Amino acid sequence: MAVKIRLARRGRKKKAIYDIVVADARAPRDGRFIEKLGSYNPGTNPSTIVLESDKAVDWLLKGAQPTDTAKSILQHEGVMLKKHLQIGVNKGAITQEVADARFEEWKGSKTDRKTTAADSLSQKQEAAKKAKLDAERKVNDARAEAIAKKNTPPAPEVVEEEAVEEAPVEETAAVEEAAPVVEAPAVEEAPVAEEAPVVEAPAVEEAPVAEATPEAPAAEETAADEEAPKA
Repeated sequence: MAVKIRLARRGRKKKAIYDIVVADARAPRDGRFIEKLGSYNPGTNPSTIVLESDKAVDWLLKGAQPTDTAKSILQHEGVMLKKHLQIGVNKGAITQEVADARFEEWKGSKTDRKTTAADSLSQKQEAAKKAKLDAERKVNDARAEAIAKKNTPPAPEVVEEEAVEEAPVEETAAVEEAAPVVEAPAVEEAPVAEEAPVVEAPAVEEAPVAEATPEAPAAEETAADEEAPKA
């Protein structure tokens, strides 16, 4: 009977968790299995692997063939290296103490690499979070500046009037400096005519005053009035 080490899916939709099992090659993926060796959860970061290494090495020595995914998991956990060292011990190439020392050395270096990878991952996450916060802060600052600019009242008109009044003065001064001053030709004064001699008019002789006529006596006037015929 061909035996395989493979993954059996369980869990809910989009939250899959896999069991590492030893099963018959003819059995369905999620069907019956012979023994459970551990579990694999790819949903976490980094992935979570729980595995019984001694049982896995025992099944590998018995001839169980892992699938591609199961083999990568076993290599990641050092099961394939432990199998290789155990084969050397069985053949007498090395002693069990040397095999165990080599495996512990590899395990220590693997732990250091895992720690470094976790640190780098956390640093990347923190850097991404910081960049996101900086971008949000810039957007908020730009929005606040736009709102403040919108709510700021316009500048007073007095400043504009002063600027307008000052401009013509500068232009006039510039024009006065640029345009040369043209002096008007001096107008010659006309010669003053000599005064004509004053001719004195002859004195007019006064006419003799007529002597006043003597008044007629009142008696004669009365007689004349009597002699006139009555109308």
